[in-house]
Amino acid sequence: MQAVENKSYSDSKQEMQVVAFQLGLEEYAVDIINVQEIIKLHKVTRIPRTEPYVEGVINLRGNIIPLFNLHTKFKLPARGSSEDQRIIVFQLDDIKAAIIVDKVSEVLHINTGDIEATDHVYQGMNASHINGIAKIEDRILILLNIYKILINDNIR
Repeated sequence: MQAVENKSYSDSKQEMQVVAFQLGLEEYAVDIINVQEIIKLHKVTRIPRTEPYVEGVINLRGNIIPLFNLHTKFKLPARGSSEDQRIIVFQLDDIKAAIIVDKVSEVLHINTGDIEATDHVYQGMNASHINGIAKIEDRILILLNIYKILINDNIR
């Protein structure tokens, strides 16, 4: 599976499929193309001398996968119960990585015409981790650039 770092959402007739989830009070989404699986919270092994947002590693069927806490990275409060928390595992190029989320909402189809580029929303927004903002009925989803967050910022 090939990871896609940035996408252009100019063609309003196309759809993309995303996994929507909650972090703190906001709802986020990632392109499903890089999602390998969604699992319940696993036993995490802490790794010394790592960035504060590196939660540690998990052992998933013999694969050691780094686990990142986006609450810490984005300075967001954790909300919800540990019963609802999930780990989203990604396959990005030849690397597996995972994030902890408060709750997985659903898998959605988004019309790319409903996605606003972040610089159209607010000029001062640091958009390096955001691919866009999607409007779906009365909901707003922040589309994360998971490749930038997990690969460019950490592993390579």
